[in-house]
Amino acid sequence: MPEGDTIFRAARTLQRALAGAVVTRFDTQYAHVARVHDDAPITGRMVERVAARGKHLLIYFSELRGQPSGVDEAAAPSGSRALATLQGPLVLRTHMLMSGSWHIYRSGEPWQRSASSARIVVATAAFVAVAFSVPIAEFVPAGELESDQAISRLGPDVLSLDFDAAGAVVRLAGSTRPTAAEALLEQQAVAGIGNVFKSELLFLAGQWPFQPPALVTDAQWTRLVRDARTLLQANVIDPSDGGVVTWRGMRRTTGRANPSQRLYVYGRHGRPCRQCGASILMRHHGEHNRSTYWCPRCQPPPADA
Repeated sequence: MPEGDTIFRAARTLQRALAGAVVTRFDTQYAHVARVHDDAPITGRMVERVAARGKHLLIYFSELRGQPSGVDEAAAPSGSRALATLQGPLVLRTHMLMSGSWHIYRSGEPWQRSASSARIVVATAAFVAVAFSVPIAEFVPAGELESDQAISRLGPDVLSLDFDAAGAVVRLAGSTRPTAAEALLEQQAVAGIGNVFKSELLFLAGQWPFQPPALVTDAQWTRLVRDARTLLQANVIDPSDGGVVTWRGMRRTTGRANPSQRLYVYGRHGRPCRQCGASILMRHHGEHNRSTYWCPRCQPPPADA
C-alpha cells in the first residue's frame, strides 16, 4: 500500500525524469481528465516540477504555450473565463489509494504492466511516465491548489522540509477518531502515515493501539510524531548520486538489512515479538476495516481499558 514514503520517492523520480521537459504525449482513460486535455491541451506544456503532499502526487504543468495573454477574465463570458483558467498553469493531482502506482520508462522501453491498466500517460522526448491503476486523478488550476478540498484539509506533511511537528501533535490529540491507531491514519491530522507505519510507530512507543486519542498524553503524541518523521525520512534516503533511479528496497523500520527482519510487528500475526517473544496480535477495525498489529506484552492496554 503506498504511504508517504512511497509517494515521496515516486515524485522524486518523476521530478528527475520530467521536470523542465515539454510534454509530447498525454493520454488518459478518465473522461473528466481527458476533457481538460481536449479544451486546453497538455501536450506542448512544460512539466515545471513534481512534488508529493502526504499521499498525493502533484505534477505541475506550465501555462498553455502559444495562447493569447492578457485575457480580461472578469469581462469575459463565464465559458471564456473557465477556458482561460484551464489554459493557465495546471496541477495534475493523483492519489494511489491501495493499488495505484506511477512508473517511469525511457522512451521505447517496454512497460512492466499491461497497457490496459494505464490510467494516465505523460511522455516527453526522453521519458514516459505511466500511472497504473491510479483510482483518483484530477486537474486543478495551480492558483487554486491550496484551496482544493483534498489538499486544503491535509495536516502537516511528515516529509515536508517545514514539517510542523507541534501542529501535528495538537491535531492528533484532538482527533475524534475512536482509537489512537485510527488517528494516526487521519490525513487531516498528519499527512503521510499509512497502515504499516501506524502499527510500527505504536509498537516503538509502547502504546496500546486502541485507546482513545484523548487518553494519549502530549508527550506520547510528541514521541509518535518524532518517530514518524524519523522512520519515513529513513525510508526515502536516496542511494544514488543523481539520474533517474527508482528506490527498490523494501520498507523497513528495524534498521536490519535482512529482508525477513525489516519490520517489528506489521504482517507478523502469530509470530514472536522481536523484543519479548510474545505472539503478535492483529485486529481489523475502524471505518475501512484496516489491520493493526501489536504485541500484547510490549503494548499492554491501560488498567482501566
